[in-house]
Amino acid sequence: MLDQAAHENFPVAPFFLPRAWRADLMAVYGFARLVDDIGDGDLAPGGGDAVLLGLDRAQFDDRPALLDALEADLARVFSDRAPGPKHPLMRRLGPTVRRCELTPEPFLGLIEANRQDQRVSRYATYDDLAAYCELSANPVGRLVLGITGTASPERLRRSDAVCTALQIVEHIQDVAEDLGRDRIYLPAEDLKRFGVSEADLAAPSGGASVRALIAYEAERARDLLDEGTALVGSVHGRLKLLLAGFVAGGRAALQAVAAAEHDVLPGPPKPTKLSLLREVGATLRREG
Repeated sequence: MLDQAAHENFPVAPFFLPRAWRADLMAVYGFARLVDDIGDGDLAPGGGDAVLLGLDRAQFDDRPALLDALEADLARVFSDRAPGPKHPLMRRLGPTVRRCELTPEPFLGLIEANRQDQRVSRYATYDDLAAYCELSANPVGRLVLGITGTASPERLRRSDAVCTALQIVEHIQDVAEDLGRDRIYLPAEDLKRFGVSEADLAAPSGGASVRALIAYEAERARDLLDEGTALVGSVHGRLKLLLAGFVAGGRAALQAVAAAEHDVLPGPPKPTKLSLLREVGATLRREG
């Protein structure tokens, strides 16, 4: 599961970070990946994770039960009582939680986001979607600031803007894949505004109205990145480079979407490594 970190849209624990930070970021990534795999039904076959979480092997595809079991195991991470966590990824998380004095709330938010994915497959308004991002994306940035000991009210606010932007970028890229899971993360009010139907999103390629809708959502993500970019200039050293990588990843992905003329239906437009490096440099120059 942890080997998937190298294939994420945005860097998880790059080589230039201190070893302790990398270990802690990978521990948090392991938790986040496990939660998402449960929520998406992407766990390894055989029911091994269900057994590790204390469930019957036959419950390998019972997502609500798995999320409940994971939340119970998370409680063991934050408890001093024996026995400790059952799942090896949760046992790995324990030292990070204690060393960095992390609180349960961001982890619980990620679990609740995946519970919501089991109940909600459409979002009526942008505010509804933003509330989902508050659970599904913003905790990640808050955990990064917690691990690096740099959290402050202003940094948390900027971090939330960046994380929500990155989540919207991912939704834009993955319209076709999400629809295959019967999920649409484009607000219904925006679909109506641009005259886009669900059938339009299922087409092999996007017509003019779909492309206009995607361009609109991309601009929304770009505005959020602009709002959050000052986070990069508020920190120093290798953390500055890490956060610049997050922002640059979002900007480079938006460039890839624009280069595809906002037609994301054939498959997710992906930035090149060169475009990502250029955006990292540009971000550092702006916020240095």
